[in-house]
Amino acid sequence: MVDKLATIELDEYQKEELENIPTFDVDDILGRANTARLVFGSQVYFLRRTRQNKLLLTK
Repeated sequence: MVDKLATIELDEYQKEELENIPTFDVDDILGRANTARLVFGSQVYFLRRTRQNKLLLTK
């Protein structure tokens, strides 16, 4: 994965905080379908990339 976070200006506190958070590239999650199904407990959510290249999370 390309380190896209490296291009974002962050202070030292923000950098330390980000190191502890798992990071996923949306392109890897969505693939060419532009939609992914996410399961949270017994709930199913859909993550979709819109035509305006924004992310939409719905139940």
